[in-house]
Amino acid sequence: MLDTWYYSPFPREFHKEVLYICDFCLNQFVEKKQKDEHMLLCDLRAPPGDMIYRDNDVAMFEVDGLLQRIFCENLCLISKLFLDHKTLRYDCSPFRYYVLTEPRVQPDGTPTHLMVGYFSKEKGCLENNLSCILVLPGSQRNGYGKFLIEFSYELSLIEGKSGTPERPLSDLGFRSYLSWWTYRILTLLNDWMEEQRGLKDLPTISIQKISDQTGIDPNDINYVLENYKIIRQSSNG
Repeated sequence: MLDTWYYSPFPREFHKEVLYICDFCLNQFVEKKQKDEHMLLCDLRAPPGDMIYRDNDVAMFEVDGLLQRIFCENLCLISKLFLDHKTLRYDCSPFRYYVLTEPRVQPDGTPTHLMVGYFSKEKGCLENNLSCILVLPGSQRNGYGKFLIEFSYELSLIEGKSGTPERPLSDLGFRSYLSWWTYRILTLLNDWMEEQRGLKDLPTISIQKISDQTGIDPNDINYVLENYKIIRQSSNG
């Protein structure tokens, strides 16, 4: 059971002290008996999309908001319970949802995937590589937030472009991004310095080159470098 933090506009019949939710399709019920009966009939044992990543501990599913409208609407309603700044979108078709799960095996041996978080991404958006991000409270402090952020940038690299999250960011969201940006950029610079060790004339590295290798938007890179006072600007003439 999870305690919720904020209001979410579920239909009036679900305005109860306790709301029961299917682990897989995310449908809601006002009584535990209703949920238990539904779980016996629910065909889903994982998010209704394509598995695009898997290791021993987690898996990622890509869910199209146009093809899986009900699931994605349920996902947005649930996420609003934990995100005060989230703008609820009833039309999910412009978005893809990247759902993070933990593989589990039921007592009867059935493999399942339980959702622990997700991020959404607007289709065709040339700038923002992430619209909304959530890790469920019971799964926080496991590094899943940074995993989702990193995954969004890996998608940007595959697409051959840089990206940045949709603004405004919450205070917690900004701190998470700043921490990840800093780690990724400083790690790249440290590796680059090691490669150049022993050279008499140290070549320069540009913000654009860092962006090309990390997928991070140049403006965000510039912010991190200025924050650490390690940026050097030059002008010709």
